[in-house]
Amino acid sequence: MSQADPTVAIVTASYKGDFERCRLLCESIDRHVTGFTRHYLLVEEADRELFRVLQGEKRKVVGERELLPSWLRAVPDPTNLKRRLWIHPFGLPLRGWHAQQLRRIAFGLQMPEDAMLSSDSDVVFLRSFDVRSLIEDGRTRYQRVEDGLDEIIPELLDDHLSWSRAAGRLLGIASPAETRTAYISPLVPWRGASVKAMGRRIEAATGRSALRALVATRALSECTIYGRFVDEVEGQPDVHAVTPEPLIDVYWAGEAMGRAEVETFIERLAPGRVGIGVQSFTATDPDLIRAAAGFA
Repeated sequence: MSQADPTVAIVTASYKGDFERCRLLCESIDRHVTGFTRHYLLVEEADRELFRVLQGEKRKVVGERELLPSWLRAVPDPTNLKRRLWIHPFGLPLRGWHAQQLRRIAFGLQMPEDAMLSSDSDVVFLRSFDVRSLIEDGRTRYQRVEDGLDEIIPELLDDHLSWSRAAGRLLGIASPAETRTAYISPLVPWRGASVKAMGRRIEAATGRSALRALVATRALSECTIYGRFVDEVEGQPDVHAVTPEPLIDVYWAGEAMGRAEVETFIERLAPGRVGIGVQSFTATDPDLIRAAAGFA
């Protein structure tokens, strides 16, 4: 990695249901974010034409056929034709949220940049942000919160622990089976060389290609896999700048926010944070976010 001039890509895995949120993300990047090589939108082939209108000089739409193996393919969900399943010969079908994670990992395994900033579709940048600040003196920012799972909503804790156990198995970590360290955020930086080393570790631990091993589990959290790899396998503090502070304020769960609630959430943006993330499954109207954020 060039310490003088690091390269950073922004990467978003999205789908048609999040299109308007993704459009707002793109507009906020264009207004507030600098220092990135390109913003890549990773989508299913069926959504490629829809997202093509967001493409530009520094934004590229990438269909998943460029990233994922031919044996993993999307088909209509027979129980709900509005949804998709990803089928493969190595286990149970996967959902869209699995496929989005696989696209991000697959991109990371082949990206030419020094680092990538993984951004969910429901992120909105509200302050000026140079992504090159994520790398300082050769160290890439890395978010981890010790015992952070103790702050998780109780009904979600079992899922997080399951993701941690699956990450341990994929990485060949015999002990501990799980960790209560939290790594998940809608906006996280990954060091390119570490993602590639993570892929090699998965292959060595499982005896399979990284993607072949990943599709075999439905307990999938790419942030947790990367986090446990950096903490427990790679162990190179000289290339990671560990911080518990997130880049954005996040509305993780709850009822859909109304206009006043969205405005208050934005007004209370913590110092040092560069934007917000309002989880799409809260069903908060993206038009309300757009107006409150000044993009109407």
